[in-house]
Parts: sequence; structure tokens; C-alpha cells
Amino acid sequence: MGAIQSVAVIGAGVMGAAIAAQIANAGIKVRLLDIVPKEGDDRNAIARRAIERLKKTQPAPLMSSRAARLITPGNTEDDFAALADCDWIVEAVIERLDIKQALYRRLAEVRKPGSVVSSNTSTIPLAELMTDMPESLRPNFVITHFFNPPRYMRLLELVTGPATSADAIARITEFCDVVLGKSVIPCRDTPGFIANRIGTYWIQTALALALEMGIEIEEADAIMGKPMGFPSTGVFGLMDLVGIDLGPHVNASLARLLPKTDAFHMMNREAPFLATMIAEGYTGKKGKGGFYRSAGRGRDRVKETLSLAAAAQGRLEWRPSIRPDIAEVKDAKKDLKRLVGAKSKYGRYAWGVLGRVLAYAASLIPEIGDDIAAVDAAMRLGYTWKYGPFELIDRLGADWVSSHLADLDEPIPPLLAKLGKGAFYREDGATLLRFMPDGGYRAVERAPGVLLLEDAKRGRKPVLSNKSASVWDIGDGVLCVEFHSIMNSIDGDILALLGKTIALVQKSYKAMVIYSENLRAGPGKENFSVGANLGLAMFAANLRMWGKIEGTVKEGQKALQALREAPFPVVGAPAGRALGGGCEILLHCDAVQAHAETYMGLVEVGVGLVPGWGGCATMLARWQGAKDAPRGPMPAVSKVFEMISTAKVATSAAEAKELKFLRPGDGITMNRERVLADAKARALAMVAGYAPAEPETLQLPGASGRVALGMAVDEFRKKGVATPHDVTVSSHLARVLTGGDTDMTDPVPVAAVKDLEREAFMALFRTKESQARIKHILDTGKPLRN
Repeated sequence: MGAIQSVAVIGAGVMGAAIAAQIANAGIKVRLLDIVPKEGDDRNAIARRAIERLKKTQPAPLMSSRAARLITPGNTEDDFAALADCDWIVEAVIERLDIKQALYRRLAEVRKPGSVVSSNTSTIPLAELMTDMPESLRPNFVITHFFNPPRYMRLLELVTGPATSADAIARITEFCDVVLGKSVIPCRDTPGFIANRIGTYWIQTALALALEMGIEIEEADAIMGKPMGFPSTGVFGLMDLVGIDLGPHVNASLARLLPKTDAFHMMNREAPFLATMIAEGYTGKKGKGGFYRSAGRGRDRVKETLSLAAAAQGRLEWRPSIRPDIAEVKDAKKDLKRLVGAKSKYGRYAWGVLGRVLAYAASLIPEIGDDIAAVDAAMRLGYTWKYGPFELIDRLGADWVSSHLADLDEPIPPLLAKLGKGAFYREDGATLLRFMPDGGYRAVERAPGVLLLEDAKRGRKPVLSNKSASVWDIGDGVLCVEFHSIMNSIDGDILALLGKTIALVQKSYKAMVIYSENLRAGPGKENFSVGANLGLAMFAANLRMWGKIEGTVKEGQKALQALREAPFPVVGAPAGRALGGGCEILLHCDAVQAHAETYMGLVEVGVGLVPGWGGCATMLARWQGAKDAPRGPMPAVSKVFEMISTAKVATSAAEAKELKFLRPGDGITMNRERVLADAKARALAMVAGYAPAEPETLQLPGASGRVALGMAVDEFRKKGVATPHDVTVSSHLARVLTGGDTDMTDPVPVAAVKDLEREAFMALFRTKESQARIKHILDTGKPLRN
């Protein structure tokens, strides 16, 4: 069989529809089928309504409005025969074994030979699903367990059995990895697979011990959050996020399937108040609230927290939320052992949970798998832990963990005893090794086509480096520039290093890639670069060092122009946020190979400024030069003005193409771990016959265009949408985008627009209103409307 090209999803519930959305995000046509509704004339109504919900759901399951057009609604009666054309059929129906098995018998009659059929179940073992399954289907049946929401959660657990064909495994693995962007973790057919087996035990242990020890919800979340590298929500906040009503289903499945000797049963304690919360609609963020909720409206709106002490007594009572001040949590920033080793109530709770979870994870090897690296990856990707359980053991020290398990009356797992005073991971030159159940070490394996910067850096020193950025040789004559300042903000050190790298590549290498790797950041928290370092700029402004600030603007323009004029290919490889100056760097690259979850935008107006490093000029050139661009200078000017004045940010790489932050020929990589390899390959493919782009010339409307833009802004002011300083900023932006004092008949070089950018930037920076906006966002992380 060839590659998977056509897909169907059966079951248009929350997960089924979201899986279909991710398939469509990848540019693949997908059928979404559900049952025929009992009422109404539209036999596809259930699937059609699911597609409409996808367009409105937040966070958005669809990367672009265009993706929705690739999903075709249908029903399991009229459209069932059409499944014969599909290479992969995903079953995502209700978690009832009889319904699933009846569906498989029907599928066996219509599916084409070799097509893969998978279930998205997380609670029913593969062996049970395959009971009485037609023999023709068995070699091509697997479990593909997506994590919710499928667009953002990178983990996909793949469960296969003895009867599964190698071809089916290879095809579904490649498709889910390369096309859908998933990290595919092979799992054994054990209850809860990997992530839910460990993750559910973690949640249940955190809840049970909080109730037992009198730890309140905010305290538990402060401990079970950032200090341990767990999600910043903490464990109770996480339950609110995923849905409190989902827990009982997973718990019931594990309770049914796990042997009575399993440690899970000890922590799966009765908490009757949870059933009351669910019955009354307190299911978390998707309901009326959960462990946390909001009360009041407007300025009177306050955050409240469920009293765990009252809940233990059978009463649902919410009180104003508090921010716990726990010294041990602060100490954990320097050394996690200061928290989990503390003899206080908080320290005993921290180790009571973490110690049991680490022991439990170690005890499950080799039951759930032989590969500790796969287990760690599953917890990082499925539960957004920064470190997997075996990485956490290494951070604490295996001998320390073993010696302190006695405090919990926990036996030392055989794997941990075999490791002794060693470490689960160690380095051998440039190779990362992981400990195996047989007592030996083997290299951590990457999928073919994956290149991680952490691997390229291991055992080596950077070619160039300073406190804000480093340059690494990634092989084949390509250098990679990596930012490592706070949030990858751009400062003079980064600009200077870009210049040095250009000179070095020109002398001794072939191409250059700009890429920053933070695979542990979690969904929505990764940064390519958030833009210029405003803290340094404000420091200079407070000292009235205007020449210093303008010098940085000139330096940035010069450095980015040097990227564009370099006599070799420069490829940007962003993932996460590429804002302000970060976006401008990408706009000056010869090509961009973006991760699908790249969020680009010129957001300077939010801090009372305008783009100063060529963002205005480049976006004007893009919109005027587009094949579908209307004739005349004003349409492009109006569009760019609208985008920049509203700080429009593309919510995906696909949308970035629609907004022309990315060009039609720029690439999109779905799998985060493949971005660097794809960018490197793109750079090398451009080397032969490379020539830098010719400087653009713009046609701009001058004063007449500025008047038109000013009238539009004035309307927003009258409606109360634009603040007084919004009007000031917009006026400066309008002057830049219309070409200043140019005549509309005269061509305007891009360099002239950059001069206007610099003038507007400096004029605005001198105002107390822009300085107030900058200070506010530095202090609070939120924009100021003034």
C-alpha cells in the first residue's frame, strides 16, 4: 500500500470533530460521519453542526478558515459505502464496546484491502476491541489515541497487537508524524497506555493527599506546578482545564482493568463532592467553573476557589482566591530537593505526591514499555510536564529518591534498585544514552528526518556566542543562529552576532538558519522572539539617551538589511510567537520554514510605537507585489495599515500566509521536531545559483492617502474604539505607510520608508503616553489603553 491520502472520521463528537480538523489543517480532505438524527430533514445535521462548532471553538481547532472546507459532512447510512475510498478510517464513537465492535463488523465489509482502521479510545484495551473482529480487519487495526485538543497536544499513543502488520504500523506512524505533526509513541496494550496511566495516578494522588493533609487547592497547585516542571495550572487547575467530568470515566476504566495489587487502587479514593460538582454543572472551564470559578461582573468580577476542607465535609463552598506564600516553593527555584525534602507540611505533601508518582512510573517498566525516553516524552507531550518521571529522578538523584522512598513506606522499584547510584540518562560524546531494563545503556533514537538542535549541540562548543545568542554548526556547511535571551527578545548582542555570522558564513560556510529550540515550553508558550528588548530601551529613555535608542533602531535596520543582502541563503525557522522585531527578522529572510503553530505579527502599536526595523516597508512590498493585489497604491496601504494599527497576529502559519507575513513559497512543517531539518534542507536547496533579491520600489499615495486613513481613524475615535494615543500612533503610522511627503506619481525606495519608520519610532518613543504603555506591559504583561 502507498501513502495515506484519504481519511474518514466516524463520530462527530468533540474529539472526532477535532481530529478531523487536524487532518484538514494538514491539507488533507476528510469525511466526518455520524448517525442520522432522529428529527429534521438534514441527514448530515450532526456532522454539519460539528463543523460549524469547530469554526467558533476556542482555542481554535482549525488553523485557517480554509481548512473547514476540506471537511465533508456525512452520515453512517448514506455515506458508509464511500469509506471504500479511504486509506485510513478513524473511529471516535461513544466508549461502548458493543457499539464499536458492531461498527468494525460493518467496516470490514466495505473498507478497501490494506486500509487502516483505528480507534481513538483511551479506556478500552485493544484486545477487547478485537474480540470477534473479522480476520480481514485484524492486521490493519490499531489504536491511535489523540490527546485533547488534537491541534495543540503533540502526543499520539499508538497501540498495536501481535496481529498488526508492519506495513500498517509504518504507514500510520509516518502519516501521523510527518503529515499531522504528532510525536508517535508506541505503547503496549496495557490499561491507560502510558500518559493516562501515570497522569491519572498523579492527579489522584495529589487530590487524595490534599484532602488527607488539609492542603488547600491554591497551595496544592503552587506546589504541583512550576516548581516541579508540571503545568503552571497545577493539578486542580489542570482538571478544570480538561474537564472534571472526564476523570471518573478514566478512573473507572483503570479500576476495572488494573490488578488489585496495583498502587492506583490505594489512591483512587472516594471523593463524593466530585459527583456533586459534575451533577451541578461545575465541570471546569467548559461548565460553570470548577475548583476555580469567576463571580461577579465587570470591575466586581473576582476569582473564587472551592474550599477543599468544606468539600471534604460534603459542602460546595467557594471563597475568594488567595495567592499562597510558601517559602519552600520559592526555595525550589534553586533546588527541587529544598521543597520535596522539607519536613514541613508542604514539603511532606510535595514528596508524598512526587515520590509516589516517581516510584509508580519506575515500577511500570517494562510493563508499559522498555523505553524510558518514550515514557518521559509521553508525559511531556501528553500532560505538558517539563520533565518526564525519569528525568525528574535524575534531577533529584536516583540514590536520593531511593533513600527517601522509605519516608513514604514505598518499596524501591526493581528498575531503580538496578540503577543504583547511576542516572537514567548519560552522555557519551555527542550521543545521549538512556538506561534499559536489562541494565545497559542504548542511544536515544530519533525518527528518520528529525534534527534537534540539542543533539547538534551535545558535546560541542558554539562557533560564535554571547549572552543573548549562539551560533552552531549543524552540518553540511550550514550555521544555525539560536536566541537565548529572556523570551528571545532582541538586543544589541543579537544584532551584533547576526552581523558576525553573516561574515563567517560568507567566508567558510554555505547557508544560515535562524532557529530557537524550546521543545519543553508547552502549547502556546514557545517563542521564536517576542521582539525588541523594551526593558533596555526604557532604561535608556529614563536617562534621556535618545541617541542610544535611535542608534539601536539604525543598528537593527542595518542588521536585517544585511540578512536580505547576504550572498547566501538565509532561512528563518520559527515556532511559537514571532512578534514585532521577531517578525521583522523573518520578513528579511530569503525563505521561511515555519512550524504550523507559528504566531506572527507586527504588534508595536500595542506599546505605542510603530515597526522600526523594516516591517512596514516589507509588508507594503508584499501586498503591492502580490499576484492578486488590486491595482494602485491605496489598497495595499489600507490593508497594511489595518493589520499594523490593530496589532493583527496570525494564529497559525497557514493564516500567516493569508496575511502575507509568510510568502506563498514559504514552507510549513507540521511536526515541531522536524522544523530544523526542513529549514536546513531548504537552505541547502537554495545554494546552487543563489542570488539575493533585488531591492523593491514602492508606489505610495502620499498626503491624499494619509487623509483617507486619518478619516477612518477618526471614525473609530468617535465610536470610542480608538483612544487619544491610538490616534497619535495611527497618525505616525499613516505617514510611514503613505510615503511621507512623496507625490503619488513618484516611486519610493524601500530605504526611504525605513527612514520614515525610524523617524516615527523615535517621535513616539519620546511621548509620555508611549512610555507609559511600555512600562505597563513590562510590569504587568498586559497592554495599556491610554
